[in-house]
Amino acid sequence: MSPKAAPPEAPLVVYNGSCPICSREIEAYRRLARRSGIALAFLDASRAEPRLAGLELDPDRAARRLHLVEGGRLLAGVDAFAALWARLPGWRLLARFVRLPGVRSLALLVYEGILAPLLHRWHRRRLSRRGAACR
Repeated sequence: MSPKAAPPEAPLVVYNGSCPICSREIEAYRRLARRSGIALAFLDASRAEPRLAGLELDPDRAARRLHLVEGGRLLAGVDAFAALWARLPGWRLLARFVRLPGVRSLALLVYEGILAPLLHRWHRRRLSRRGAACR
């Protein structure tokens, strides 16, 4: 009788929990994964600085875009979204679409060039307001 192989580690979604938009989106993914019996782990980067170091992420880098650790690889941005969506029912077609060469280029341009920097700017503004309120 051979020993049972350890179950593969669930992919880890690293997100900015202090971002209201990101948190709502991640909560929708979390509910869908739970309902569908899909193993996913979630890590709020705004509350997990020690764990981030083990992933070679610092809090600012983690807050800049979505990350996903899967099979020992760290994916970021559009690639992380596509890997996450590929696991979720109702999102798999979008994952395939976003991975098409021309579409991926456009998605990278929009997400990396516009959306991620904008969300990060809002994040930094929230942090600075919070810091000013603590003085």
